[in-house]
Amino acid sequence: MTRTVISLDPEDKAWLDNEAKERHVPMTQIVREAVRRLRKEREVTAPDFKQILRETTGIWKGEDGLAYQRALRVEWDKTP
Repeated sequence: MTRTVISLDPEDKAWLDNEAKERHVPMTQIVREAVRRLRKEREVTAPDFKQILRETTGIWKGEDGLAYQRALRVEWDKTP
């Protein structure tokens, strides 16, 4: 494992010390868990392009996409 030095506000350090004591685990374990949790929350899984195509195939059957686009642009021109 790589060692890292971090700076914490006194309140955060006190909370971390207390949490570690209550849970009977090292403070470093809590930090590692928090980092893993944050990474998991922020991971963006890119949708599978082929799956998206399968799910959206036929949505515009019988519709004229160009006519729809032109109608939208007419609306845009009317907005102040």
